[in-house]
Amino acid sequence: CGCSGIRSCLLCEGPVQAAPPPQGEDHFTYCPATGLAKGNEHSEFAGWAFPFPGVFLTEEFISEDEESNIVELMDQDDWKPSQSGRKKQDYGPKVNFKKQRLKAGSFTGLPSFSRNIVAQMEACSVLGDFFPVEQCNLDYMPERGSAIDPHFDDWWLWGERLVSLNLLSSTVLSMSCDSEDTLQLFPISSKENGELSPPGSLTRISAYKTLGKEGINYVLSPRLVPSKEVTVAIHLPRRSLVVLHGDARYKWKHAIYRRHIEHRRICITFRELSAEFSAGGRQEELGKKLLEIALSFQGRPV
Repeated sequence: CGCSGIRSCLLCEGPVQAAPPPQGEDHFTYCPATGLAKGNEHSEFAGWAFPFPGVFLTEEFISEDEESNIVELMDQDDWKPSQSGRKKQDYGPKVNFKKQRLKAGSFTGLPSFSRNIVAQMEACSVLGDFFPVEQCNLDYMPERGSAIDPHFDDWWLWGERLVSLNLLSSTVLSMSCDSEDTLQLFPISSKENGELSPPGSLTRISAYKTLGKEGINYVLSPRLVPSKEVTVAIHLPRRSLVVLHGDARYKWKHAIYRRHIEHRRICITFRELSAEFSAGGRQEELGKKLLEIALSFQGRPV
């Protein structure tokens, strides 16, 4: 396997060494329709919610036939062992993140099958000016114990938006926060619409006795909890496209846990360049060169 350091998979843990203890269940689930993270039914946060900005999720982004063709083309190339039980195919420039150095290296562009994917992304409201310069394909399998620890994608090189296409099976993106900030939760006003009570105010709720229907009013205040005590599950259906930006990109770490890999899953992640390599940036010319290579769509895995 490709594990190193503290990372491990079922292959290197072996039959004798016990696997790491499973992670606890997420406290909240992201709702794409409302943009809220809603407390899960059996958690201590049931009935509470908070706005979770920075997520764009669209289902059925590609068809079953498109998915089949893409995976078939991927499997014609070698998958290299990666950490935590994953395998990978990289299409991107040569990077030394520790020394913050970047060059084209053997990068010849994104693969030809990604041309149509990138073209379809232009129709998404948050991706109208998204120009990917790197693509990483990751192969997850339950028998390898595939997973990825909570992490931020690099900020020096990669830009605002992280775009991932989820193939072959559904999974869950688990979001966590190490911040010492306090998170303000609000009660959900009704099960029907899932709306929050007005932020910054108190919510007045009416209840009635069975006899006489005497009105009893009471007040429920917003609830404050440490951000680091909260986790949010973003459910990714098969063939869905998810974009992380803003707080979901820079404040919340993302992870995929073993328990959420039940079948083979392939993730295609596209990344754009940071401001340093974009128009007006210190390394604008290098960024232009790399983007020209990327969008030739003539690449093979590096």
